[in-house]
Amino acid sequence: MLPDPGASRAVLVGTSRYEHLEQLPAVSNNVQALAGLLCGPLSLRLPARHVTVVENPVAAHAVVGEVRQAAAEATDTLVVYFAGHGLVDAQDQLVLALPHTEFGRIETGLPYDWVRQVLLLDSRAERHVVILDCCYSGLALGRMSAGTGLADQAAVEGSFLLAAAAETRTALAPVGEPYTAFTGALLEALGQGIPGGPALVDLGALYRHLRLTMEARGHPVPQARDRNSGAQVALGRNNANLPAAPVAVAAGADAGERPWPDPRAIRTVTGFFTALADVRVVSGLTHQAVGERSAGRMAAGTVGRLLNRTTLPTTWGTTAVYLSACGVPDEQITQWQAAWQQLRAQNVSAETASPAVTCDGGPEKAKAWQRPLSVFRRRRDH
Repeated sequence: MLPDPGASRAVLVGTSRYEHLEQLPAVSNNVQALAGLLCGPLSLRLPARHVTVVENPVAAHAVVGEVRQAAAEATDTLVVYFAGHGLVDAQDQLVLALPHTEFGRIETGLPYDWVRQVLLLDSRAERHVVILDCCYSGLALGRMSAGTGLADQAAVEGSFLLAAAAETRTALAPVGEPYTAFTGALLEALGQGIPGGPALVDLGALYRHLRLTMEARGHPVPQARDRNSGAQVALGRNNANLPAAPVAVAAGADAGERPWPDPRAIRTVTGFFTALADVRVVSGLTHQAVGERSAGRMAAGTVGRLLNRTTLPTTWGTTAVYLSACGVPDEQITQWQAAWQQLRAQNVSAETASPAVTCDGGPEKAKAWQRPLSVFRRRRDH
């Protein structure tokens, strides 16, 4: 399943500069490239404001605070990524190294358990994806004999932890390479796809592919842990399976077998238009070809305007024509209409519930300013 980008968040943390440990310049490239991929058409198409990049954080609370805020905002999927040095404390627990981290001084690092507790206790997201590219990252999976520790309590609906190395192994950052070994393979799989793989690059398929790839290259083999079908969460479409060039598919031909976006997973307007654009990608048709297949009911320019909207259409007709022209089966078009109707109803309810604000700063505006400051969400620029 592909997450709804409007209801999902990602926090990408990378430490490339250290005062007391070896420098890892490739980590900066890791987080920037992954952020671009998650926002781009080859992966989840997350809005830029939904991806938080934290490079060389000054202290543990800077990381935990960003994870906590994203966990409070995400209702679909939350992705947390860390790249940098990994250390092991006296209790044999994983510590994520920050710029000021020193060996033997646990207060200078970020215990992974702090991050795990935020996901367990403070998250509204239905699905969690944690990716750790650091030495000994397999410790985060929890010992199989750990009983009812946090690793076993965190049985949220759909969680997946992907670690670059086993609990006793170091990760690899080849000198002169633009990315670390694990993240380089991850970016390659998401960007280029998995030849012969499934239509969606779900985490289960991604993990299996990365294991084979890393083993073949003689690199440390990644580890993974799945909870409640978390392996079914996808980080993008399999670009190796998408049409290399536009194709003209006869109406109805193998339409039901194509990996169309699932309208039942749509929760937000952003997700609606992201999935709508994905329909054309799956169809392999250009804007002009969609127009031609609509039997004159919509032009290529109309297709472009529909896909570039930021607000829902007030009528259903044009969207139905577009879906039909792309080859989406009738039963799925009915599901699309239900998703559109639900979002329209939500928007109407939100508008009805919004308090009026006068232009002259009258009583309504005064009442708004009397609300607790906690209701105002801070904005973050990327």
